[in-house]
Order: sequence, then C-alpha cells, then structure tokens
Amino acid sequence: MQENWNVSKQKKASLKKQVETAVLVGAILRNQSSELIEEYLAELEFLALTAGAKTKKVFVQKLDQPNSTSFIRKGKVEEIKNYIDEHDIDMVIFDDDLTGKQTSFLEEAFERKIIDRSTLILDIFANRAQTAQAKTQVELAQLQYLLPRLRGLWTHLERQRGGIGMRGPGEKEIETDRRIVRDKISKLKEQLDKIQRQSAIRRKNRKDSIRVSLVGYTNAGKSTIMNVLSKSKVFAENKLFATLDTTVRKVVLDRTPFLLSDTVGFIRKLPHHLVESFKSTLDEVKESDFHLHVVDLAHPHFEDHIAVVQKTLLELQAHQTPTLLLCNKIDLYKKRYFDDYLEQEIREQLLVDLKEQLRNNHQCDVLFVSAKTGENIDILRRYLDTQVKALYQKRYPYQRHSW
Repeated sequence: MQENWNVSKQKKASLKKQVETAVLVGAILRNQSSELIEEYLAELEFLALTAGAKTKKVFVQKLDQPNSTSFIRKGKVEEIKNYIDEHDIDMVIFDDDLTGKQTSFLEEAFERKIIDRSTLILDIFANRAQTAQAKTQVELAQLQYLLPRLRGLWTHLERQRGGIGMRGPGEKEIETDRRIVRDKISKLKEQLDKIQRQSAIRRKNRKDSIRVSLVGYTNAGKSTIMNVLSKSKVFAENKLFATLDTTVRKVVLDRTPFLLSDTVGFIRKLPHHLVESFKSTLDEVKESDFHLHVVDLAHPHFEDHIAVVQKTLLELQAHQTPTLLLCNKIDLYKKRYFDDYLEQEIREQLLVDLKEQLRNNHQCDVLFVSAKTGENIDILRRYLDTQVKALYQKRYPYQRHSW
C-alpha cells in the first residue's frame, strides 16, 4: 500500500506545471534615462515572475525610435537569437507594446513565443480573474487589444501552445475573422453593461453608509491593510495584481460603521483597454467618500508610483476625493535606509522631514504605518474614526446617529 501511495505521489509530482524561462528586452528611447529603463525592466521581471516565468537575461538597446519591422535593430536580434538557442529559452518578453507585424517578424526570427508588456499584464489578469465580472472584463480587454493585431498573430496562435500569453480567447477567437471578434466584443460589452447595472444597484443600497476605498500601486499592501482594519481574510500575496475583484467589508471603529473597499492595483503602462474594461469595477473608487492611498514607502521609486495612481484617479475623475497618503512598510524603509548606528533623534527627525515633504508635495495628510508589524495602526484607526464621523456629520447634519 505504501509503495502504491508513493507511485501516486510521483505521478502527481510529474503533473506539476513546469516553470517557463524568458529573456527580457527593453529599449532606451529619446528623453529616457538608463536608470528609468532599469526600473521598468525590474518591474517587468516581477510581472514575469507573477505570471510564472523565470527571467534568465535582460537585453537593453538605445534607439532613436523603434524599428517598424523588428522593434530592435538586426544586430540585437541576432544577439538574442544566439542566446535563446544556446540556453533553450521558452519566450522573449518586450517591455513595450508590439504591433502585429513586429510580433510576426520576431517570432519567425526567434522561433519562440513573443510577449509584450500589455499581453503579459492581460495574461496575469486572465489567470487571476475569479468572478464572472472579472473574467468578462479581462476577456473584453484581451479581444480589444488583439483585434488590430489579428493579422500578425494568425501564425503565432495556430500552433496552439499553452503557457504565458496564451490564456483567454487565444485560439478560440483568432481562428475566426475580424467580424466574429467584433461580434464577441459587442456581446461582452452587453454582459458588462448588465453586470454594471447590478453593481450600481448594490452601490445604491449602500448610499446611507460612508464609503472608504483603498487605492494604490499594485503590491503596495492594500489587501493587508484591508485585513488589518476589517479583521477579515482578503487574499493577499507578494505578487502583482493579487486582487482583481473589488472586495467590500463593513468596519466598525468606536461604534462608527463604514464600508471599506479593496480595489485592483494600478501600474505603469497599464493597457488602455484594461482600464476601460475595469471602469465598472473602479466605480467603487469613484463613488467613495474617502481614499486611503496606500504607498510602498520602502520602494526606491515610490514617488513615481504615487504619480501613476494620481494620474489614473484623474482619468477616473476621482482625484478630488479627500485622501490620506498611507505610507506602508515603514519597517522596511527604516531597515533599508537607516544605519544601525544612527541616533534615534536623527531617525525621528528624518521621518518628520519626509512626512512634511510628502504633505507639501501632495497636499494631503500623511501617515507612516506597517501593516505587517502593526506600527501606527492604532493611530490609523483613530484617524479614520475621526474622518468618518466628520463625513457623517457633513452628509447628515440634522440626523442623530446612534450605533
């Protein structure tokens, strides 16, 4: 019996998904610094890891403008070709969007899967989507992104290979013509409209409650903050886009109830069609009374992340909502940037100066916390309690609330 169990265990182990290998390709275009591209490629590597691919090498080339046929120059194409053949690499991932013509040429040249940044993000969304709404939104975004690239992707998808970049409509839709794809897009839009109307009704039923939304760059710690404040178990993971569906929880602080929502994170170069498709989900952000803008303070480029989120909120016309800049991971920030021998008074003064700088730059209140260690979480609870009570008083000045 024990031997049979071992055989069964070995069979299950053999069915485990094999990790795909990849090389990343980035271009330093005009008015871009090498440091900025390094940051983009580091994020691309994290995206690839989230999708299930292990990066083996990164290639970078300076370009005045992308080549219309191959994106990069022929010499770099040959260099990448030699490397992926020598090391048996599964795919090549580009940090910029590719046209159908470029994708077709590069796949023929490399004889590997060619993935661009938007395709990779869409693939992650397709893998993470759980509800009918999220799946519909992702499929719509995929089809809208693929429609102008159908011609170049015919041979790319006829091989019917699985793995990263192949989830979703893929072979099922692209083997048909553009008219069928457009019909499918129309049907998906109708489904989303129906779902959006249902969501609007649910939000209308919550109109008597103050609503607070967690917004921020992906992997900033929004879901962990949600779990700490609501004492619930929202899925949280150290990967990009761990949360796709908006999660709403009722929170009560000092007998004052409000609704706290956790939304999808934002990221640089987020595919336009994805933003459009997820606007119904992001209506929760747009209709909120208060925003908790969660920031990964330990990230070396957290200011860029703040700018991306603020730009997205502006596009959603949700930029005028009162906001607290909630700088998370203060424990990691201290560990990375404070020397062990630095005096406590100097540490405190540096944090005071940083907080004042952020407050002046973004014209909102700032609070440093650590959702992991619990540092300043009690201060956050008291701050929220004060803000929510003030919002209730402003909205219902003639009503007496007793919870």
